[in-house]
Amino acid sequence: MKKEDMVKLISAEGFEFVIDKDAAMVSQTIYNMLTSPGSFAETQHGEVTFPEISTTILEKICKYFYWHLQFARLNRFNMKEYNAVFLMLVSYEKKAERTLIT
Repeated sequence: MKKEDMVKLISAEGFEFVIDKDAAMVSQTIYNMLTSPGSFAETQHGEVTFPEISTTILEKICKYFYWHLQFARLNRFNMKEYNAVFLMLVSYEKKAERTLIT
């Protein structure tokens, strides 16, 4: 796979997940970061750092991206309730952040 087809997602602890760009684009937030016009670091280098998201949660997020590409119309995505709470908090914080910015 070409380097342009990959994206690096970096957790709060500095762990790097290199995943397919198509998988990362499942997230509207990441999609916007990687496709926005201008010379943003995310657009230029294909790297997105998440200083508030732990490695464990970012791993689950990456798994969900791949699951969504393959099975979103067929099945439910299973995970422990504990991790689901953190994912919901991250989602809520991102929505609140966008509301404050606009």
